[in-house]
Amino acid sequence: MINFLRRKIIINAKGRNIKRFIKKLNANKIELLKIDYISDGEVNVLIYKDNYEKVLELKSIYEIFDTESYGIGKIKKIMKVCKFLILSFIVGLVLFIILINLVFDIEVVHSDKDLRKLISNELKERGIKRYHFKKSYVEISKIKNEIIKKYPNKIEWIEIEEVGTKYIVRVEERKINKIEENNTPRNLIAKKNGVVKQIINHRGEQVIDLDTYVNKGEPIISGEIYLNEKVMGKVKAEGKVYAEVWYNVKTTYPYTSYKEIKTGKRKKTLVLNFLNKDIEFSLNKYEHKKSKEKVILKNNIIPIYLSLDNQEETKLIDQVLTFDEAVIKAEEYSIKQMESKLNGKEYIIRSKNLKSVLKDSKIELEMFFAVYEDITAYMEIGEEDAKK
Repeated sequence: MINFLRRKIIINAKGRNIKRFIKKLNANKIELLKIDYISDGEVNVLIYKDNYEKVLELKSIYEIFDTESYGIGKIKKIMKVCKFLILSFIVGLVLFIILINLVFDIEVVHSDKDLRKLISNELKERGIKRYHFKKSYVEISKIKNEIIKKYPNKIEWIEIEEVGTKYIVRVEERKINKIEENNTPRNLIAKKNGVVKQIINHRGEQVIDLDTYVNKGEPIISGEIYLNEKVMGKVKAEGKVYAEVWYNVKTTYPYTSYKEIKTGKRKKTLVLNFLNKDIEFSLNKYEHKKSKEKVILKNNIIPIYLSLDNQEETKLIDQVLTFDEAVIKAEEYSIKQMESKLNGKEYIIRSKNLKSVLKDSKIELEMFFAVYEDITAYMEIGEEDAKK
């Protein structure tokens, strides 16, 4: 390490019988690091800088020139040439860091002008204002709690979101609303055709038995209360009805597809995004990958940000299916599509492949589904009477 930093120079020596001069230097114990003969009368020699004066004393009839410095001397020379560029880079980096940590705009989102003004003033008192540095997460949380605590009967909640160099402040005003109950008499009716499987009756009179087929719009729980075939009163029917409902679903599925599999290789990589183009600081780049991005530095004024990505390598494998394999895949896909439309207690009771044919390198599949489904709907009794 010491010899690496020790200053070195290349000297150019000219004269008759130049090899004699090289022997003379060796005889005087001057360490010659590299010798490059240009001709019989000229040579370039790499020596330590501190031996240069001694070489000059031994030159006699030879012409000696100092041509290039190495080691710490060369580093200093490079630093002199590049100092402006280095200084510019450092100043630019410092300015960039300052800019992305400044607040250039604050937007309070609410329809009430007075409430917006109130929140803006409270934020200013606590140092959240334009052309000031951003607050930390802990400071932001403390400020939100202070404002809510100060106005407990006026503010329900407040959220301060950092978007680039801007704060977006969302606030919800606390209001006590009187909920007026609508007691208009109504019937619980069927939303779809099906066979009734479960009736949960909270209010009203059940007029349909289990395992009964009902048509869309048919009453299941009546809001009319009868006694001896006479209407004694009307109520707002409440409940839930589940029935077996039927569907025929058509699906297409390709013969040829690809499957993405994970290789197990993972890495963390710095990625610079500029104008929506990623520049990855990595020698070993994955051709296919899944990435989770964590932004480190970002500025909405300048379209550039730096992120630390967690990358997982994947491979794409082509799959050419047989007819039977494609049918199975199509059935699985059709079932998943149906399940995605179901909620809560709803489920597929049974399914059946009605028809599967090959067309244009695709499987065309028709599936039958029997589904346990919520068919609850309501209709005011006055509306129903008007339709009759």
